[in-house]
Amino acid sequence: MPFDFRRFDIYRKVPKDLTQPTYTGAIISVCCCLFILFLLLSELTGFIATEIVNELYVDDPDKDSGGKIEVNLNISLPNLNCELVGLDIQDEMGRHEVGHIDNSMRIPLNNGDGCRFEGHFSINKVPGNFHVSTHSATAQPQNPDMTHIIHKLSFGDKLQVQNVHGAFNALEGADKLSSNPLASHDYILKIVPTVYEDMSGKQRYSYQYTVANKEYVAYSHTGRIIPAIWFRYDLSPITVKYTERRQPLYRFITSICAIIGGTFTVAGILDSCIFTASEAWKKIQLGKMQ
Repeated sequence: MPFDFRRFDIYRKVPKDLTQPTYTGAIISVCCCLFILFLLLSELTGFIATEIVNELYVDDPDKDSGGKIEVNLNISLPNLNCELVGLDIQDEMGRHEVGHIDNSMRIPLNNGDGCRFEGHFSINKVPGNFHVSTHSATAQPQNPDMTHIIHKLSFGDKLQVQNVHGAFNALEGADKLSSNPLASHDYILKIVPTVYEDMSGKQRYSYQYTVANKEYVAYSHTGRIIPAIWFRYDLSPITVKYTERRQPLYRFITSICAIIGGTFTVAGILDSCIFTASEAWKKIQLGKMQ
């Protein structure tokens, strides 16, 4: 007896005499198609778009930096002459620079009465501070005015990613114009290393930071008031990493199959229930069911 290969057909066709088209079935079919189309478009949008996953770990991510962090500072002092403005840098490794001038600009404001300081410099990855003051001036002013506006203070590479919202420039717009002109300002920064890895595997290194500040009047050993704008920083051992990812193809195909199969299964059950109830109602109206 020859072997009948058709016995392996697990998708056998329903005989035509057992099927019956109805208006309800047509409506359900149209609704199913629209629902499937909506879910397919949603899944396609999610498959095309990239998602950003973040994680935390303890490490120094940018080991090739030589233990340095790049700093970008942009600050305006509208009531202090540019000849008096200077940047000093100190840290726990013994670095002490007074009047740092490399990669910096001092732009006169208010007809020379004020100054806008823009600096690009590096600091060591150890606790320390940098401050804007008159310490490097050859002659100290009688009443230095340290009221200021901070336009920018950022560390590391600039990240412009739509779905990453972090404190990369937390002091942007800090306005101290109404404060005491002779007051010193302390900004205490906790710097958090941040890594961003795109789809190609390229990494960019930046730093977020939190900030707290206080104002006080400081006197020198001679009794004079010498105000300054201090930025005291410390580094967090925790690194934040953002990674771009895209949904894998197999997951997308699985979701499509689940959508189509699940929708038609539920629709078939719903149509069967409606059809059975309709037939039972007809029999009740004809008096065939007691």
